[in-house]
Amino acid sequence: MDGAGVHLVRVFGHRDVKDFDPFLMLDAFDSVNPEDYTKGFPWHPHRGIETVTYLISGRIDHMDSLGNKGTITAGGCQWMTAGSGILHQEMPVASDRMLGAQLWVNLAAKDKMAEPKYRDITVDMVPVLKDKNGEIRVLSGIYEGTPGAIQPDHVQVLYLDVMTYPGKTTAIPVQPDENVFVYVIDGSGTTGEESRPVQSHSAVLFEKGDRLIFNAGSEGLRLFLLSGESLNEPISWGGPVVMNTHAELNLAFEELENGTFIKHR
Repeated sequence: MDGAGVHLVRVFGHRDVKDFDPFLMLDAFDSVNPEDYTKGFPWHPHRGIETVTYLISGRIDHMDSLGNKGTITAGGCQWMTAGSGILHQEMPVASDRMLGAQLWVNLAAKDKMAEPKYRDITVDMVPVLKDKNGEIRVLSGIYEGTPGAIQPDHVQVLYLDVMTYPGKTTAIPVQPDENVFVYVIDGSGTTGEESRPVQSHSAVLFEKGDRLIFNAGSEGLRLFLLSGESLNEPISWGGPVVMNTHAELNLAFEELENGTFIKHR
């Protein structure tokens, strides 16, 4: 449970940063009970990271200290660069089903204090590649020559929403020098030549290679695939703030207390 009382699955987090670098945390949510999530995430700060919120179904209203406001709807994504600092809130709205995930992406030391920025992705912006085996939605990066809905400003993340039809197989080329993981959002199946099982609401972090293979079970298989190059930098993490040193982290919380956290440009 996080925020003001939101039930979620913390797929990975603080203890896993070395393994998943440049990815810091993944929170997934799947509920048909609005009481699980409508208390939401009231005003809170971020610095030094990017948050990426993607919904398959549901709705989340949001606003921030810079005056931005908007809504994430089904098939949409919000890519927020917290950079030097932002205060915002995210409030899920009662829906038939709230299904999606929020990913935290680390920023390199040189970009920790970048200007905060929103990148809103609507469902019509996302390219969909289809064949007899399934569908691949390209949220960010470039996949097989197809540019995603956005190209990130900082860490060049490939974010795919991969749906493999029941009994079918999907092969996905990946960069051998990047960290790659998948989160199974729905269905089940197997991966690799050894046909290792993959289950709904679980993640798989892969060793270095150039291709992933997924075989869908009888209900099909839907997963998020994330790929990015490791930053290999020190991490000092305190709640919603992720910096490189304890001094930078302490400064962030001092600025929160004295009202200088938000940098006016």
